[in-house]
Amino acid sequence: MRRSRLDGTFAAGFAAVAIGILVARANPATAYEASLYAATPTVTWAAFAIALAVAVSTALACRGRPQAIGIGLGALTTTAIVSLPLIRNYRFSGMGDALTHLGWTRDIVEGQVAPHELFYPGVHSLASVFHFVGGVPIERGLLLSVVALFVPFLLFVPLVVRDVTGDELAIGVAAIVSWMILPINNIATHMGVHTNSNALFLAPVVIFAFVAYLRRRATIERLPFGLSPFSLLIYLTGLTLLFVHPQQMLNVVVLLGAIAGIQFLARRRYDDHPIVEHPTTYAHTVVLGALFALWAMTNETFRRAARGLVYGLFSSDVGAGAEVDQTESSLTDIGGSLGELFVKLFFEMALIALVVGLFVLATWIGRTKLDRETKSFVTYFGLALVPLGGIFLVYMLGTPTMAFRQIGFIFVLVTILAGIAVARAIGGLSRVVSRPGANAIAAVVLGACLVLGLMTVFSSPIIYDPGQHVTDEQFSGYESAFEHDVEDRPHVGLGYDPYRYDHGINGVEREGVLSGASAASGEVNATEFEAGNYSGAYHGVDYYLSVTEWDETREIGVYNELHYSEDGMAGLEADPGANKVISNDEFRLYAVDGDPPDAS
Repeated sequence: MRRSRLDGTFAAGFAAVAIGILVARANPATAYEASLYAATPTVTWAAFAIALAVAVSTALACRGRPQAIGIGLGALTTTAIVSLPLIRNYRFSGMGDALTHLGWTRDIVEGQVAPHELFYPGVHSLASVFHFVGGVPIERGLLLSVVALFVPFLLFVPLVVRDVTGDELAIGVAAIVSWMILPINNIATHMGVHTNSNALFLAPVVIFAFVAYLRRRATIERLPFGLSPFSLLIYLTGLTLLFVHPQQMLNVVVLLGAIAGIQFLARRRYDDHPIVEHPTTYAHTVVLGALFALWAMTNETFRRAARGLVYGLFSSDVGAGAEVDQTESSLTDIGGSLGELFVKLFFEMALIALVVGLFVLATWIGRTKLDRETKSFVTYFGLALVPLGGIFLVYMLGTPTMAFRQIGFIFVLVTILAGIAVARAIGGLSRVVSRPGANAIAAVVLGACLVLGLMTVFSSPIIYDPGQHVTDEQFSGYESAFEHDVEDRPHVGLGYDPYRYDHGINGVEREGVLSGASAASGEVNATEFEAGNYSGAYHGVDYYLSVTEWDETREIGVYNELHYSEDGMAGLEADPGANKVISNDEFRLYAVDGDPPDAS
């Protein structure tokens, strides 16, 4: 393509991103949005599609500076999509762990707790910096932190591939696959204020430091005590990852430990091999492992999680089988299926994983023409997936939610390997058709996978999980409910325990905090509620029942009245024992009189 035409194409791509952002900004959210995708203007999505089409084609077809510009365009567009809750002025996003993280950040800002007293203070500390330095609300500071921690993923995945192979096509493919955001599966990893998921996007930074340590071995750059600058980089990035979330730090330790094991065996078997010439990772494994142990073993959160895993391993009603059966039954009841959900959430992940798996196998049996240095790194990452996969199986038997978090880290490595694997596939295809033809086919396939990946980055009704948009009205309603409630009268939710909102509004580290594990808060009994027995729907005591637009959208619009029905809501409104005490467009609070069961 001629330079002037290429420059015009890039100009159109960047202009499209700018238009998409400006249109989205000009149409902020004015009420609860069940789907960020449906609520964002069509013009924005059309503009982003144009930008991504330019980015994908140039990342595959161009080399050098034009390819770098194309990769930058794609990264900018993907970041804009991830930033849509910020761009469209969401008050907050996230109704589970995110609200507790909001509470911890509020505790730090108000001096109730020091950052080092938290198990994973990285995200909260960064949000506090945004709050104090930028003067933004705490909620917005957290949303900014999500974006800030996401960007390194887009930058360092292609950088890792560049250091591993140097193949420019592989660099472009790796960038495109990173835009799919494969580590997010919306089962246990989420795009939002979720520290475990946020840590996934920092993992490529640590991997880059490791690859740089192995590939850039200039002795003149040694620091005192023989320490390489790249070794220091591994320690610093690993420590940062530890502060964001220790589970992903543990995965990095397992990765480095597997590589150290490969190096040890290679030194016993080979005299002339690139792995033998690499500096060892023994010390890094020990140091990072010790840091993890020192930080985690002294924390009650870690010990509680470990006990839960052990309990799950020996309990027949805990594990993947029980959860799959329950999920499949619920999906069938609301008109969906497990197969349909798998396609929506995992099809592009499965396709990329299949290509990577075949490529690694072909490399090990000598059917690829990679140079020996690149093969060494494929061996490192490929064999490291064995212990990482073993951890996944243990989690699957004990705590399935943790298993899907483990899948998130595995797909960080898969994303890196995909850059090399797909590039080799394109090279093979170009021997059958022309190089432009192979690039065109790859652009179509990767573009389709990119669409599938980005359409499930955020929760939405399409995956039977309405968006977790928290509006001003919801915040205001819960603030008033907690401020003016009667002492010792529990707060109850409609299929959702309100204690998370109490965390977000009032902080976590304080006395008298609501707890989902006590009678102070909970969920109304669906059976009693649907039978019209509102007075007996929560242990027969007087209680407050909060109903939000999100509750009604979830239970009626998405779950098709599986647990709570529109008739049940209408009956509550007319019941003489239920008094509406707070009401706005997004939130209603009822004071419900209890009806203790007859002691006789």
